Amino acid sequence: RSPRLTPARPAVPTEKGLHPWPHASQSHLSSQFNVADLQKELEKSQSMFPENPSVWVKDLAGCLNYKLQAPKSDPALSQHTHDYPYCLVSKELKNAIRSLLGKSSGVLELFFDHLIYTMLQELDKTPGESLHGYRICIQAVLLERPKIATANLGKYLELLRSHQNRPAKCLTILWALGQAGFTDLAEGLRVWLGVMLPVLGIKALSPYAVSYLDRLLTMHPNLTKGFGMIGPKDFFPLLDFAFMPNNSLSPSLQEQLRRLYPRLKVLALGARPETTLHTYFPSFLSRATPSCPPAMRKELLTSMSQCLSVDPLSFSVWRQLYTKHLSQSSLLLNHLLESWDNGSKKVGALQETVRSFKVTNEELVAKGPGSQQDVAACDTACKLLLQKMKGRGFPWSRLLLILLVFAAGFLIHDIQTHGSLQASTSAHVLRSSGILPAWQHAWHKATHFSLEGYRWLERTLPACCSRAAALLQPTLQPLWAKAAELTLHISKQCSAILSWVGERLPWLLEWLQSRVPEAVLHIAECMRELLLFLLRSCLLPLLEHVAAALQQGWKHCVDACNGEVSWDCVREHLSSFTYSSWIYLQNTTLALKNWALAMISGH
Repeated sequence: RSPRLTPARPAVPTEKGLHPWPHASQSHLSSQFNVADLQKELEKSQSMFPENPSVWVKDLAGCLNYKLQAPKSDPALSQHTHDYPYCLVSKELKNAIRSLLGKSSGVLELFFDHLIYTMLQELDKTPGESLHGYRICIQAVLLERPKIATANLGKYLELLRSHQNRPAKCLTILWALGQAGFTDLAEGLRVWLGVMLPVLGIKALSPYAVSYLDRLLTMHPNLTKGFGMIGPKDFFPLLDFAFMPNNSLSPSLQEQLRRLYPRLKVLALGARPETTLHTYFPSFLSRATPSCPPAMRKELLTSMSQCLSVDPLSFSVWRQLYTKHLSQSSLLLNHLLESWDNGSKKVGALQETVRSFKVTNEELVAKGPGSQQDVAACDTACKLLLQKMKGRGFPWSRLLLILLVFAAGFLIHDIQTHGSLQASTSAHVLRSSGILPAWQHAWHKATHFSLEGYRWLERTLPACCSRAAALLQPTLQPLWAKAAELTLHISKQCSAILSWVGERLPWLLEWLQSRVPEAVLHIAECMRELLLFLLRSCLLPLLEHVAAALQQGWKHCVDACNGEVSWDCVREHLSSFTYSSWIYLQNTTLALKNWALAMISGH
């Protein structure tokens, strides 16, 4: 028991009418609880001790735990949802609990301590109580004030260590503290890092710690609320647990933690990884030894590449650590040689860093023996990497783009200066060099051959179609007959279905009238009238106008073609219409240009 707390008052006596439950089923944990009797007892406690709210809340906890006797389960309640048993409490009882906690807000931290120590004492008893009342109080307190659980994590860690040979007590403490995380992700991470990560290697507690972290991150998919909670000091033990083989975690727990690792990494790097990654680089580098497990080595090399490509300060950190971590630097240099993107913005920084490494390698060789193999490996990787960065080739695509932009700008300026394309210097140069006549000649040729091809198609296509029809008609005629038979069969089936529906439609209408309320029928009738009105007033007149417009257009077309509509006539009129539209658009554009120039010159 905490030395600061006075002993709780004994449970409410049975002669007051509050008899303990039989072991009720969990789904009816509070269905028989008399909240009115509880309110009376709490009011009595408040009247007897008006200046001592700690007594009120202790009486609440004692009464709840005395009354709510449910079957015992494991201390971590791993078979239940995260909010069990509070989720089974009735709304009326929750309101009563919240009301009393609101009146006792100044002693809730002491009350939380009292609940944990009381549960630990109950676990020493044989048989002890089910602790559901205390658990409900803990959940109610942390639902409103989750920071209470993290106010003194060091004390609870010492309490865990003092009971490390009693897994039931340890799991009870972890469960109580972990309830804060289901309300607030940041507080849940504080609890996990403060008391669960230090005991992650203990066999009896590791499954709960990993499953709690999994549930916490699943319940809070928005990780931004947890940024800033995990730093390098906490992150790298997690990385070791997730990737190092033969540690104190079982393979299944290690695999589960490895699945959580990407989200933990996001939490560790925070909202601005470009300013924090360099602080992680030294620990990444020191772990990337040649004897490192393959999965861990891959993760470390990928993370260091991310550091170098995102945070420019990582290069200076690497230069400072280079001589002390030659073998690790050799692995990283070879990884960069295989995967570095030459289009990265940090190529210059990498090139400068590798050159400094090359100078350092020469100095180390000059000093004499000692890590010569690592120096040689680093020197080879540096040479290859520098050669790769030098051999990026000439940027022809960029040069071509620049030339095209420059040529387009020059041409536009030339046309604006001389007033037209024909009078421009560019056109004069093209004519004098023979390029423009050659282009015009090629254009005329292309136009001529295109027109010839069109005329050939116009002559041969009808004959080809007639021949194809003559050839395919014997084959298509049976198919057409079969299609007609199929259509007839489908129509017969549809008519049979329609007749069946027609026979049963009166019955269906009667059934609907008997089942559907009058208001719905009235609304349906109104909708029918509205649709008929729209059809008669809007849709039919619109269709009539469209038909009249089409008829008038066809009449104009016939008149324009002298009473005989042919493809040549239609093509000629379409060409005329297109040409006139183009002329109109050109004149409008020219008028707008002249107006704009006049406005500019006027100002």
